[in-house]
Amino acid sequence: MSKIEFSSEQKTALVNIIQGYCEQQLDIEIGQFDAEFLLDFFSEEIGAFYYNQGLQDAQTVVQNRIDSIADELYEIEKPTKW
Repeated sequence: MSKIEFSSEQKTALVNIIQGYCEQQLDIEIGQFDAEFLLDFFSEEIGAFYYNQGLQDAQTVVQNRIDSIADELYEIEKPTKW
């Protein structure tokens, strides 16, 4: 699986979130390096599952819009005598 890449700003924010979670929920203080290592692990090992789910969710939204447009086009269709 390929690793999901983040901008430096995103990575900094995510590292801060990981550090805060570990401290608040697990009562463990981890440094920036360890938090980055954990972020890299998750992005490499399970990131694709989240990414693929996001794509499936987006595909559902697009398909629903297409179905709605098709319904609207059907409603404005003119009857023919044939």
